[in-house]
Amino acid sequence: MQPNTLLDALLDEAGVSHAGLAAHVNQAGRARGLALRYEHTAVARWLKGQRPRGQVPDLICEVLAGRLHRTVTLDDIGLGVPGMSSAPTGSPLSGFVERATALWRSDEQQRPHVLGATAVTGTPAVMPVWEWENPPEDADVSREGQARVAPSDIALLRAARVHYELMYRKAGGLATRARIVGFLNAETAPLLRGSYDDELGRQLHRATGGLVAIAGICAYDSDAHGLAQRYFHQALRLAKASGDRGLGAYVIALLVNQSLFMEEYRQAVAFAEAALRSGGRSITPALATDLSAMQAKAYAHLGDRSAALACIRRAEAEAERISPGAEPAETGYVQPGLVNVQIAEALLSLGDLPAAHEHAAAAVRTPAHDRGRVHRLAMLCQIELREGDADRAARTASEMTERARGMESQRLRDRLRLVRDHLLASGGGDAREAAELIDGALRVPL
Repeated sequence: MQPNTLLDALLDEAGVSHAGLAAHVNQAGRARGLALRYEHTAVARWLKGQRPRGQVPDLICEVLAGRLHRTVTLDDIGLGVPGMSSAPTGSPLSGFVERATALWRSDEQQRPHVLGATAVTGTPAVMPVWEWENPPEDADVSREGQARVAPSDIALLRAARVHYELMYRKAGGLATRARIVGFLNAETAPLLRGSYDDELGRQLHRATGGLVAIAGICAYDSDAHGLAQRYFHQALRLAKASGDRGLGAYVIALLVNQSLFMEEYRQAVAFAEAALRSGGRSITPALATDLSAMQAKAYAHLGDRSAALACIRRAEAEAERISPGAEPAETGYVQPGLVNVQIAEALLSLGDLPAAHEHAAAAVRTPAHDRGRVHRLAMLCQIELREGDADRAARTASEMTERARGMESQRLRDRLRLVRDHLLASGGGDAREAAELIDGALRVPL
């Protein structure tokens, strides 16, 4: 069940409260001979994704149409029949644009039913990937709107993506998310609703997809997994509209990473395979490296040693082919040393401590931005503790904690807690001191 951001947006536009909508629906129902007794709690359930029964969706359209002085359809309020549209005209993308921008608005306004939504699994999680991978393609993404989009607008969105990605790496997703969502609402939404031909429209959808992917990363880093997943699904749809298969494969890599965190290992394997299969020549060496390394981690968790080692070999081979100047901006995160720490995690799951230590140490020796370095140090610390070297692990943990200060990231806090618990379990004096250092860092925003 996904939050109904379209209904939420129309309620806000119409200036109707939850209690007000319930009262108006009851009144409209009486005119049809229905005895309805809805209250604000029912509207809250509708906004969380519950579908009202019987004629109520039509009554909601009637109430809102009267307030807004225009026709309001079931699709407009997010209650249309899946796979069917009640709108007689319009681009297939038009409905998507309204749903996407409604989500951005709800996120910026901190709507609890959006922020607290859980991530979907099973078919609802797979379908966006399947739809990206398979026909039909968008034959024409042009649109007629009030404001005409110019190439300079596309350049602005591209620059914003780079800016917010750097902010995320330095300050974390908690600090960055509000800023990028504000930008999406203030700057990006009007452009998507603007006027553009097919060629410029594809550039616009690609630039927007890159921005929305960063918003998803920030939501993931804030522990809002349902919201992050919806952003990733949006970015995947935007990638398809742009015609850029490489961008779509990058977004799927983000879904693979989230699947690993959610311990959906078979889904992670399948998603990575879909990206590698469908991306074709658009898959750059850096992206192939990351997808293969994440597949290795998933196979390792599933206990498939031979498949994990095969993916490790493929990741190492692809890493040798990386040419930074030939990579798109989105794959800049695949920096030297990243494949080492990914492989180290896979080898740790397989129980190969010497090889895992070798890769983790190599990752730490390789320069990286602060966020990446924290994760690399955390992995090395875990391996050192598994090897029984508590003193060395304590030194590694101390450096990791100092590097993490100033970053507002739920994922980093999770890593610090995990390392702290392992240090306390080791029982060494230096390990206890390092654990206390982490505790001190956790008491204040990182």
